[in-house]
Amino acid sequence: MLFDLTHPLVMGILNVTPDSFSDGGQYSALDDALRQAEKMVSDGADILDIGGESTRPGAQSVEASEEIDRTVPVIEAVRARFDIPISLDTSKPAVMRAGVGAGASMINDVNALRAPEALPTAAELDVPVCLMHMRGEPRTMQNDPRYVDVVTEVRDFLLERADRCLQAGILRERILIDPGFGFGKSLQHNLLLLKHLDMLVDTGYPVLVGISRKSMIGMLTGRKVQDRLAGSLAAAMLALEGGGSILRVHDVAETVDLVKVWEGVRFVAPS
Repeated sequence: MLFDLTHPLVMGILNVTPDSFSDGGQYSALDDALRQAEKMVSDGADILDIGGESTRPGAQSVEASEEIDRTVPVIEAVRARFDIPISLDTSKPAVMRAGVGAGASMINDVNALRAPEALPTAAELDVPVCLMHMRGEPRTMQNDPRYVDVVTEVRDFLLERADRCLQAGILRERILIDPGFGFGKSLQHNLLLLKHLDMLVDTGYPVLVGISRKSMIGMLTGRKVQDRLAGSLAAAMLALEGGGSILRVHDVAETVDLVKVWEGVRFVAPS
């Protein structure tokens, strides 16, 4: 694995999109993206996750060429200035090739490498991959999502996708999984997944958790997107307790502090 997962890692979100749910349009310009990258590196991020297409509910897809134009200059600039692993948030094979060629060292795919040619492309690029569960696609995924047993169904889907990766030649130690909080799931589904995160951890694959500022936090607290820090930190703490390996977040400094406190208590020597 590219990362040391013997302790929890913090992944900073850098969306270079005009329409992401929390920070759309803030970092579309290269200088703005670099300033945010510098801030997250300074705040203690272990990984930066750069994405050029919004996957919020109702989001419209963009062409691969546009996604490349958004992400590749940022990846190149971040790689030139900072010594930090870069994750590329994309589902498109052409973007994967361009992004890894520019310096990205991980593919984070909300579609779990199901797009045509995505799986062989990821295998050829030979970088770690994160497979996320999503019911449907961003434009329609929140239209009355239904499950019989959401935790079991999400786990089984991710195991099936991981098996496909193994068959394609991707090493087991380069596979991570993500339950996909907010992607084709109701509030109840999201809460059950967080409560039973250990069932995903028990698969043996490292689990990435992306809950930061999401609508489930807003539903529980009544807070607007920019006011969901406390709720996001509470969810992050629960994810750590459940065995999550990577926290994908907007608020890096605060989450790094949370991890330090959690680790301090967890590993304190007996008196």
